[in-house]
Amino acid sequence: MRALNRKLVRDLYHLRGPVAAIGLVVACGVAAVVTTRTAYDSLLLSRASYYAEYRFGHVFARLKRAPESLAAEMARIAGVTAVLTRVVFDVTLDIPGLAEPAIGRLISIPERRGPMLNDLYIRSGRYVEPGRRNEVLVSEAFAAANRLQVGDAFGAVLNGRWERLRIVGIALSPEYVYEIRGTDMFPDNKRFGVMWMSREAMGPAFDMDGAFNDVVLALAAGSIEAEVVAQIDRLLERYGGLGAYGRTEQISARFLADEIAQNRVSGTVIPMIFLGVAAFLLNIVLSRLVSMQRDQIAVLKAFGYSSGSVARHYLAFALIAVLAGALLGTTIGLWLGALINRMYVQFYRFPVLRYVAGPSVVFLAIGVSTGAALVGAFATVRRVIALPPAEAMRPEAPARFGAGVLERIGVRRLLWLPGRMIARNLLRRPSRAVLSVLSIALAVGIVVVGRYFVDAVRYLADVQFRVVQREDVSVSFNNPLSARARYAMARLPGVIRAEPFRVVPVRLRFAHATRRVPLMGLEPGAELRRLIDKNLRVLDVPADGIALTAKLAEILGVGPGDAVTVEVLEAERPIRSVVVTALVDELVGLSAYMELHALNQLLREAGVISGALLAVDPVAAPRLYADLKRTPAVAGVTIRAAALASFEETLAKSLGIFTTVLVVFACVIAVAMVYNTARVALSERGRELASLRVLGFTRDEVTMMLLGEQAVLTVIAIPLGFAMGYRVCAIVARAYQWEIFRLPLVVNVRTYAFALIVVLAAAVLSGVVVRRRLDRLDLVAVLKTRE
Repeated sequence: MRALNRKLVRDLYHLRGPVAAIGLVVACGVAAVVTTRTAYDSLLLSRASYYAEYRFGHVFARLKRAPESLAAEMARIAGVTAVLTRVVFDVTLDIPGLAEPAIGRLISIPERRGPMLNDLYIRSGRYVEPGRRNEVLVSEAFAAANRLQVGDAFGAVLNGRWERLRIVGIALSPEYVYEIRGTDMFPDNKRFGVMWMSREAMGPAFDMDGAFNDVVLALAAGSIEAEVVAQIDRLLERYGGLGAYGRTEQISARFLADEIAQNRVSGTVIPMIFLGVAAFLLNIVLSRLVSMQRDQIAVLKAFGYSSGSVARHYLAFALIAVLAGALLGTTIGLWLGALINRMYVQFYRFPVLRYVAGPSVVFLAIGVSTGAALVGAFATVRRVIALPPAEAMRPEAPARFGAGVLERIGVRRLLWLPGRMIARNLLRRPSRAVLSVLSIALAVGIVVVGRYFVDAVRYLADVQFRVVQREDVSVSFNNPLSARARYAMARLPGVIRAEPFRVVPVRLRFAHATRRVPLMGLEPGAELRRLIDKNLRVLDVPADGIALTAKLAEILGVGPGDAVTVEVLEAERPIRSVVVTALVDELVGLSAYMELHALNQLLREAGVISGALLAVDPVAAPRLYADLKRTPAVAGVTIRAAALASFEETLAKSLGIFTTVLVVFACVIAVAMVYNTARVALSERGRELASLRVLGFTRDEVTMMLLGEQAVLTVIAIPLGFAMGYRVCAIVARAYQWEIFRLPLVVNVRTYAFALIVVLAAAVLSGVVVRRRLDRLDLVAVLKTRE
């Protein structure tokens, strides 16, 4: 073995503690990269193959009713390669074992199976048979949530008539990879499901013989989607078209795209923080190692080793420490990636959810870790190359000490001897103290960032489901009804308060920006659905004008005082210019609000409502649900408690795994950083501490001098770490501003307390380890060498 290799092995062994700390930090960063990258690649490949194989459409449109002959006219539009017309209705279901009414989305399919857009993958059972009018295929998510199997039956209200439907198959569709109603933000698979029935059965049941109310189109490669959408809108306008839209606005595809984008953010911001910390830690360890080995470097150069050889020796030290961590991190990342892939199966319904973990992921892990090593070692390697042998043979000039601040102001008399030595050492080596403080502060900040997601999700749930949405039950009608329907709602069993609302689909325009959103009309003084600003102050529903969620206003580029164009997408489809009078700080979805009477005037209708928000006595809730199941006018029922449970099951659960992993990684990094600071301090001051022991100082006094200094540094670093962590949380919060949900910048006191406990525990643990090494310190051996 060459001399430099033997020295490398000895250095790695001698500094095994700091090297292990660096390896763990790198492992956390690499594991985060590999985990998010494999999740990203898996979703991307699964989506692309599923969409292509099962012919997912490119353009979608809903309408009131149009003759089937219109399909040929749409097929002649330039760029359109296929057209599928359908009958689609939401119906109330009575599912065995479910007290609350469920909503089923019935979608027509050809009675005889053949290739079609949005084709079905039948997981079990069979396709519907010709002539059997009560057979349906049920979505896998709905069947699993309600424990339904092939052969089971359930009740449904079809256009006011009670029918009993029988399940003949469990199916999947690329249109509902993420199964959710357009009015909801999170799936409730127990109370909403998709089912497919033959066109020959649905046509007569819903008075749609020879007609359709939903259409899907496929486009040729290179066609301009916006032009096709515009022509479809013109064709469907007189048939009650609600506005065509592309894949980017299709709710399932949009959720999936947001998840993929979220993986890209998570795989960039968080790992870069970890690897940046690793590079910083490596720089500290290497620079202090070079300072302690100046004479060894001089001897090596004097014996003929080139500056390049010595530099490569220290670079090899960095690479070994980092690549060992990269190997561990890759292994952990692949395992976590497989775990998250299994979790995705609960939320995203693919025939096969492919897990992609190819060589590119390993090369990426090696590349980013090598980059961290090079960044961390760069400054140190430059010092090695620039160090002349003659200068290195001399020990560093001793520091020139004089009366310090403590002596000049007389504070030293108030401190006992170890305390004076601690203070003097800190004040006379300020740069070293600053680096140590920064190391520990980074550890504190990382733990704060790790816990931030828990705080943000809890706050989001509290605001949305306890401050904004205060109703127990939301009931929507099949068709808009007279305002007198609110009194019928108020007379239902257990209803304490009923507040009507009107919802219409609109397209908002400002300059070149446009967005399709629901426009909701609320009564003045509404208590069950409230508008709030960013300080959680309740806002009045604007009597004249429109209120937009802040995210929607940002997308459109508008603010209070600007006039937006409101294109109503139903009934007479009026187009109006309305002034934005307020911004609402909702954290979920995109919405617009008006006063109910003002919205009725905009629509040129008198006292019409779309549904009612209900406050319900929990004791009477079962009777209320039983009545709603049998009410033909009811199209949908949303239960706030169920929506909250759905939120916690989806967003909180999906972020929960990521957050748990992040917190564990953050704690590992915090322990590694604090331990490394104490361990390097022991390596640097071994000779000094041994000299003090020889001069008669006890083990406790020497321990107090070393660990007392670390305690002072830790106390100074903690508030700085809190500030750094909050700043990084602000960066992360800005990255998580999706249309579906936005994470608020909220850091709870419990998070700061958790970070404090983790760092203090790490400091105590490090102190125990350092004390044990001090107890085993060989005074003679230490005094013989500068190491």
